[in-house]
Amino acid sequence: MSKNEFVCDCNVIHKTVVDKTSKNMLEEDTFNKLAEFFKIVGDTTRVKILFALDQNEMCVCDIANVLGMSKSSISHQLGTLRRSGIVKCRKSGKEVFYMLDDEHVKQVFEIGVQYIEHRK
Repeated sequence: MSKNEFVCDCNVIHKTVVDKTSKNMLEEDTFNKLAEFFKIVGDTTRVKILFALDQNEMCVCDIANVLGMSKSSISHQLGTLRRSGIVKCRKSGKEVFYMLDDEHVKQVFEIGVQYIEHRK
């Protein structure tokens, strides 16, 4: 396999494809937010937290126990996820329970898991 095998070596512009794609491009701000979303979930600890929260809503103590980590480190990561709108919380007495923010986050996460599991 030559190193240039996957490089387009022509000067043909497929105008219909280019025009259609250009017309459908998102706003720059949307691309920035999408990249930020993937950057936030691109951390192993945060992915583990999301997996746990995809199973059940949980408090910091429970997540820390499941992941074998300190409450402090879990709280720090949950803060990042919460500020990014990926998780939300509800208070019940003295306890605070965390959950995935909405069905979209749940679907994106579960599709990601399915994709990885399928590639094994």
